[in-house]
Amino acid sequence: MNKRQKKTLFRIVIAASVFVFSMFAGKLPMLQIILLFTAYLVCGGDILFTAVRKIFTGQIFDEEFLMSAATIGAIALGEYNEAVMVMLLYQTGELFQSVAVGKSRKSIKELMKIKPDYATLILEDGEFKLPPEEINVGDIILVLPGEKVPLDGVITEGRTSFDSSSLTGESIPITADYGDRAVSGMINLESPVKIKVTAPYEESTVAKILQLVEQSAANKSVSEKFITKFSRKYTPCVFAAALITALIPPIMFGLPFSVWVKRALVFLIVSCPCALVISVPLTFFGGIGAASQKGILIKGSNYIERLSKTHCIAFDKTGTLTCGKFTVTEINSQGIEKEKLLELAAMAESHCVHPIAKSIVEAYKGEIDKARVKNVTMVSGGGVIADVDGENILAGNSKFLKDNGIDIENIQENGTIVYVAKGGKYIGNIVIEDKVKSDALQTIKDLNDMGIRKAVILTGDNYGVAKKVADKLGIKKIYARLLPQEKVETALDIKETGKGTFVFVGDGVNDAPVIACADVGVAMGALGTDAAIEAADVVIMNDSLSALSDLIRISRRTMSIVKQNIIMALSVKFAVMILSAAGLANMYGAVFADVGVMIVAILNAMRNLFVVSGNK
Repeated sequence: MNKRQKKTLFRIVIAASVFVFSMFAGKLPMLQIILLFTAYLVCGGDILFTAVRKIFTGQIFDEEFLMSAATIGAIALGEYNEAVMVMLLYQTGELFQSVAVGKSRKSIKELMKIKPDYATLILEDGEFKLPPEEINVGDIILVLPGEKVPLDGVITEGRTSFDSSSLTGESIPITADYGDRAVSGMINLESPVKIKVTAPYEESTVAKILQLVEQSAANKSVSEKFITKFSRKYTPCVFAAALITALIPPIMFGLPFSVWVKRALVFLIVSCPCALVISVPLTFFGGIGAASQKGILIKGSNYIERLSKTHCIAFDKTGTLTCGKFTVTEINSQGIEKEKLLELAAMAESHCVHPIAKSIVEAYKGEIDKARVKNVTMVSGGGVIADVDGENILAGNSKFLKDNGIDIENIQENGTIVYVAKGGKYIGNIVIEDKVKSDALQTIKDLNDMGIRKAVILTGDNYGVAKKVADKLGIKKIYARLLPQEKVETALDIKETGKGTFVFVGDGVNDAPVIACADVGVAMGALGTDAAIEAADVVIMNDSLSALSDLIRISRRTMSIVKQNIIMALSVKFAVMILSAAGLANMYGAVFADVGVMIVAILNAMRNLFVVSGNK
């Protein structure tokens, strides 16, 4: 509990103690009234003050006004016990709500801890601790073990591992060496490293994430907006209904004023819409908090509502369904040993920086002696020619080898294939593939189980490669060889023909235009990616595709709890309103219908904080 909550609890305990003590002063009526009035002011004085202050600012019909009017009316009728009990239970409910909101904010506040306190700037005359905002691009900073990386940069000296769990939700440390990126918000675990700053603080990853979290409450869902509008019109209407209940029967039919005024007071207490006003935003906030625990940042509750209605999910292929890293999966040799074929190709490709060349070099486990390689010629979009141990080696695509007069076997290209020739003769090929992510298949199955069976792939790669990935994952629809603009056009066509929410999931860099045009754009593996954080509605900070099924699950559960609370609160309130008008409900029943329902709704809303993988 914070200081304010402890103070409220203290007042409740004091007021309750005085209230209980007043029960033993029945033989001294004046003392009993004084004690009850004291208890009333102790627990309800701030409510009365707030109600009066809001009247002068034009905010009349709110919960403080309703509680004040109802309890003052009860005192006027001599019902001191009921007035004190109403205020006690109301303050207890408010305290409970404050604690619940604090809990729901806790998971999001954890993200706020990623903000660094300082940066250690290295200059010729020493080291200086400065606010991150004062560090310039190009400066060298020192990050010691246990410290947060204050700004985005590149490691220039040292080797260490970073804890990125506050950003990604993943507990596995990231190993980093010279030339590797260091992202602000990570924690250095092992050794001191020097980092060259590549972006000012206001453009750093941690600053963008903090800004995103702070703005998430601004985008309200349809349900939240409905509750806000509903309460503005609902409260004046029920106040008018209470006034009619108090005045019409006595004036028109000569019935006792005291009876009907008391019924009107019960009606007022019941009418307070705090269960809805508090529980609905709290439920959405809990959903955002539950997602943040898994490294998923949702920019507003409106996206939770949209995600709950998802009917189609479109995936980018490279970097989203696949790892985005080429790997040698097959070696087909002809008249030569497979290991020797790989060695010759690795030697020839050892001077290249292309990802395909790097994958071949990495696959070869032997030592790369570049002194054995002479006369290297790299042809953009084709391949490489080099002399290895005096032998002329060609490695590249089929067109490249054919253009150099090499006859190759007719192979159907369902992947990236590097053909190899030695001394003008074809000797085999190496198949390179971008591996499907380990959790991709299970994620697609989970989405199918949730009723989302329309999944498509939008990719710029060739159809054969895309189909191979789609077949592994059970995805039926493929749109291949799409240029960036064609991706956007295809996404818009799918969006317009569907009935529910169209979600696009991409890696957040080249997919930013498609992410922006979807009903909900999801950028995944977006740690440090500016385009993702800015364009996406939802950012999955780690590279885990399974977070997508968690996201849908959280959104559906959130909306389910919102609907439960709305139905429960309105049903109980309207039922007790009718009973109160008929004289069948007293103030204690009214307090249950207000504070009790609010507590139950809050407890139900808090369930959303504990959404875990696997819960339906």
